[in-house]
Amino acid sequence: MKNIIKLCLKEHIKTIESLLDFTEDLITSAKEMSRTLQNGGKIMLCGNGGSAADSQHIATEFIVRFRSDFNRQSLPALALTTDTSLITACGNDYGFENIFARQIEGLGNKGDFLIGISTSGNSSNVYKAFEIAEDIGIRTLLLSGKDGGKIKNIADNYIIVPNNNTARIQEAHITIGHILCQLVEEIYFRDKK
Repeated sequence: MKNIIKLCLKEHIKTIESLLDFTEDLITSAKEMSRTLQNGGKIMLCGNGGSAADSQHIATEFIVRFRSDFNRQSLPALALTTDTSLITACGNDYGFENIFARQIEGLGNKGDFLIGISTSGNSSNVYKAFEIAEDIGIRTLLLSGKDGGKIKNIADNYIIVPNNNTARIQEAHITIGHILCQLVEEIYFRDKK
């Protein structure tokens, strides 16, 4: 049991440290997200399973606040993973692969920003959301792992966690999300002064 704990924690630390290689990608994405907000756009997020939970978590950090010592206005963000009536109706009528694309089509506007979270980079519903986003003029960021899958080929930006273990990838994704929240707060509110 102790060996399992040590192995998990060592792999976690190694994976999180690997994110230092993505400093410029994080800054670029945070600047694009801040520009989106400054121009009246919104940030949308989508993913499946644990990535759906991460989408909701990060959207909440933008809407409520990320840091308890930084009281600021709400920032427009939307997790496309929360409306069970919509998801089940769309899954039934149009197929599960369209549950995010239909929302992007109905709610997305040119100049918005979409974060798709897929540990494999191959989630068909995230892929279709990125296709619709491209058609509308919505910039995209893929958070993935493994080799980035097929979604990286149509993403404007991507951060591919260099690991094949889903748990470690997901742990890195929430860390990336938190970093983006803090960077966006810094950029957006610094520029408003």
